[in-house]
Amino acid sequence: MSVKVKICGVMSSEDAAAALALGADAIGLNFCAQSPRALTIFQARKITRGLPRGACVVGVFTNAPRDRVAAIARGVGLTALQFHGDERPEDCLGWEEFVVIKALSADGPEQLAARAARYAVKYVLVDTASATYGGSGRTFDWRIAAAIPRDRLVVAGGLTPENVAEAVRTLRPLAVDVASGVEQSPGRKDHEKLKAFIEAAKAA
Repeated sequence: MSVKVKICGVMSSEDAAAALALGADAIGLNFCAQSPRALTIFQARKITRGLPRGACVVGVFTNAPRDRVAAIARGVGLTALQFHGDERPEDCLGWEEFVVIKALSADGPEQLAARAARYAVKYVLVDTASATYGGSGRTFDWRIAAAIPRDRLVVAGGLTPENVAEAVRTLRPLAVDVASGVEQSPGRKDHEKLKAFIEAAKAA
């Protein structure tokens, strides 16, 4: 089975529709205030209203209060929640309506595997370690994530149409995640890059 692809940082209905039409398995909507791709609930609703039934929509949150996450998730119609901050294992529990993804920074293989094991979530997203929250646009040594079970692993961090196939071949993860690697500018997707990324990932 080919790897799944999540296109994150989507900010328009046009980009959401293009990503799904080109074969993406999920889109990500960012609700982290410090991100240049952050959306309001109103903006996010405009995007989700136009999506086909059954589309997988992931909301990205960073250290957000639980009631805010719940209000956005239900108001926007999210499928999954991605916690991309310092959330504790217990913060990621009790979300039975949604698939839960916990993002962890890639530091060392032993530390990463141990931290991943503490989170009783369906998926673990491994991103490049960064001094700030959210994507850094830089890659990490993908072998660091090799100890995480493949059926839980989502790989992010500096992926592009040019390197995604290598990442997939190295780790055989469940999914890959991209934002800046397929953009013209923050939040504005390049549809040719979208196509090239999805094709390269799924053919690897």
